[in-house]
Amino acid sequence: MSAAATATIFRKEIALGPRSPLLLWAVVFPVVFTFLIRGVFGSLFDPNPRFGLVDNGDSEIVAAAQQLEGIDVLLLDDGDELKRQVERHDLDAGLILQPGFDEAVRNGSRPPLEIHFSGESLANNRAILAVATVDMVREVAGSPAPVMVAVEDVGDTTALPIADRLAPLIILMALLLGGTFMPAASLVQEKERGTLLAMVTTPAQMTDAMVAKALFGIVAASLAGGVALALNGGFGGQPWAMVSALLVAVVMASEFGLILGGIAKDMTTMFAIWKSAGILVFAPAVFFLFPGLPQWIARLFPSYYFLGPIFDITASGKGLDEVGGTLLIGVGVCVLLLLPVVAIGRRVEGTLADA
Repeated sequence: MSAAATATIFRKEIALGPRSPLLLWAVVFPVVFTFLIRGVFGSLFDPNPRFGLVDNGDSEIVAAAQQLEGIDVLLLDDGDELKRQVERHDLDAGLILQPGFDEAVRNGSRPPLEIHFSGESLANNRAILAVATVDMVREVAGSPAPVMVAVEDVGDTTALPIADRLAPLIILMALLLGGTFMPAASLVQEKERGTLLAMVTTPAQMTDAMVAKALFGIVAASLAGGVALALNGGFGGQPWAMVSALLVAVVMASEFGLILGGIAKDMTTMFAIWKSAGILVFAPAVFFLFPGLPQWIARLFPSYYFLGPIFDITASGKGLDEVGGTLLIGVGVCVLLLLPVVAIGRRVEGTLADA
């Protein structure tokens, strides 16, 4: 391997790479898809706050609640049924009014106000419903805050809105478009045009070409992945943890690209292979999108070992000390992937030598 030859090929990749529509799409895609999810789909999946009421007396709060704008109110007869609907996230919150509640409020005895919030409800919906409840009680009392509000979360408190669960898919696709397709397409196009054969007849070796294309894949993946992470708030308060996860991601993505480009004889074959084998890379994103699935299955796929840490850092604010073990496994996967990369490189070199 020659450092000078590798640098020459890498400079060529950098010069020609921006002309490829794949690189443009790799950068534009996360921008378009993020705005699509956060804008259009976010509004579809975030309906009006849903508020359940059980009135065990004859409270004026029921009539006041039904007059609220932008809040869907459901009247129920049973407190247990209300709790079940809140726990299932059929309701964002539920209020149970005890007999004589209004009279107790007016007398200044500060009766307990039993309100339940779903663990899957959005923070802004909780705030809206809490403020609305207190305001309605104040109207009944005619004086400021005569009650003590006890808030209880029920259901899965770790659930995330659909837009946040789609973020790993956006990031993964950006990384693969930049880090996998760019080196794969470059390698295949050189084989189709015969320029790869001409290259290896010079002092440059196949290893130089593979390393240069891998480096270009790392640069492209870093650019696309960085854009996707920035748009989805990925760096947050743990930038070093995210940079570490991104480094593992871009290296692994470029190795996928070298394997794909080395196996495929032309662009048609490359896309056919990707269609059939791509599930091995994209599978972990499905488990983040649907958290009810058995999460251990995601660990069977290599891309989990960078996508999992990225998700944990983005969604839960975990630090490098918490995701470091998973990232170390990802580093191990990158090392193991060198074996098929080297084997495929030698096979391509042998095929060119026989041509």
